[in-house]
Amino acid sequence: MTNDAPPHEDDWTTAGFSTRAIHAGQEPDPLTGAVVPPIYATSTYKQDGVGGLRGGYEYSRSANPTRTALESALAAAEGGAAGFAFASGLAAEDTLLRAVLRPGDHVVVPNDAYGGTYRLIARVFGPWGIDHTAVDLSDPDAVLAAIEPGRTKVVWVETPTNPLLGIADISALSAHARSVGALLVVDNTFATPYLQQPLALGADVVVHSTTKYVGGHSDVVGGALVVGDGAMLPVGLEGPLADAVRFHQNASGAVAGPFDAWLTLRGLKTLAVRMDRHCANAAAIADFLEGHDAVTSVIYPGLATHPDHEVAAKQMSGFGGMISFRTGSEASALAVCAATRVFTLAESLGGVESLIEHPHKMTHGSVAGTDLEVPDDLVRLSVGIEDVADLIADLTAALAVGRAA
Repeated sequence: MTNDAPPHEDDWTTAGFSTRAIHAGQEPDPLTGAVVPPIYATSTYKQDGVGGLRGGYEYSRSANPTRTALESALAAAEGGAAGFAFASGLAAEDTLLRAVLRPGDHVVVPNDAYGGTYRLIARVFGPWGIDHTAVDLSDPDAVLAAIEPGRTKVVWVETPTNPLLGIADISALSAHARSVGALLVVDNTFATPYLQQPLALGADVVVHSTTKYVGGHSDVVGGALVVGDGAMLPVGLEGPLADAVRFHQNASGAVAGPFDAWLTLRGLKTLAVRMDRHCANAAAIADFLEGHDAVTSVIYPGLATHPDHEVAAKQMSGFGGMISFRTGSEASALAVCAATRVFTLAESLGGVESLIEHPHKMTHGSVAGTDLEVPDDLVRLSVGIEDVADLIADLTAALAVGRAA
């Protein structure tokens, strides 16, 4: 989106994505003119008399100017009303769930949810009296059947999911959630706000592990929530959702530190150009893998063979940098993971460097033995921004090793 005239002062709502990511909440420092927001490495702030706060700052758990800049930029990037930055993605999730759930409530979750999210909901909130139902989110009718009117307070969506890259129709699920007064929460980590805008499609709140694509350089851990304009607490509770999140962020205190906020803000500025390269590289690699005889199936939303390719194309402007594929056996999958040189064997994703992992034994080990267990021959790639010819050559060599395993 563009405008004929540049935005006035710090109102960037009419600007395009990259302009918002670079400028929203990041006006030049009024004291020095520095174009990059300073790192405010302070725990407390001088008051001009009791209660006389400068800019509203009193203690950095409650607010810090560097974190404020990041939160403003994230809200602008997602088209939301308020952003909140946390020490990790799971800290963001935990804060949100504490704000909106009470004992006896029910949550609908993906049947291939990220292992950490499932562990939090099932093993932390479960003993607290929160029930959950895992369902295939690509089937809106199945989601509707899983919703328990009066009890379901959250429909938790990942799209694409981790690691099976399932696609959920955000608009359709929003209608189902709203019909019972539940919140639609979308984990937008894989897609990023550059490729997908869940709030515009009807979501109430967006979750991010900013460790991943937003930070983009594998050098910072963080998380974020962005709340939609006018979003309210689920049925049974009263008040604006943003106010409840703000209270719990301060009360629980798992906030992003100023240096982490600064690193994440730096990463956000280049998100668009990085995602263009991630998408281009991933598309080429998905085509390569689909034609390789050592690969039994390739899962990538950009492929016409993906069962939800049309939904992804409707609600995403690109298909991302994540690919999963199967090799036919656990032994071959482990051999491929061990044989790459350019792809680094490591957990996490979304950095400029390419990563490879075995979800069954690594990121999704916490769901082993449950209905959410992932196939043991699955390999997940986080495709970086290296030269794609080098990435394909690396996979060619590794797949040869895997075939012999």
